[in-house]
Amino acid sequence: SSEQLSQQDHYDFGMRALKSVLVMAGSLKRASASLSETVVLIQAMRDSNLPKFLSEDAQLFSAIIADLFPGVDILEKDYGELKLAVLEMIARALLV
Repeated sequence: SSEQLSQQDHYDFGMRALKSVLVMAGSLKRASASLSETVVLIQAMRDSNLPKFLSEDAQLFSAIIADLFPGVDILEKDYGELKLAVLEMIARALLV
């Protein structure tokens, strides 16, 4: 999958990045023991990689995950108040 994404200096798919995903997956599993390991792994991969990706690569990454794990539905996280605060700050900045 890393060959399909654009080449960016800040993209890291080495052993350190893999360890980060596994550590995050372990934390997610401990916090939500009822979730399947597949869901936990997908969430950890998404949470650790999507913030780094360009928007085009984020879409491609999501498509790759869907191909690798067909039929597994992952709910989007609800960022609630954080999302509202960010949107409010964006609106303020554009009004200045």
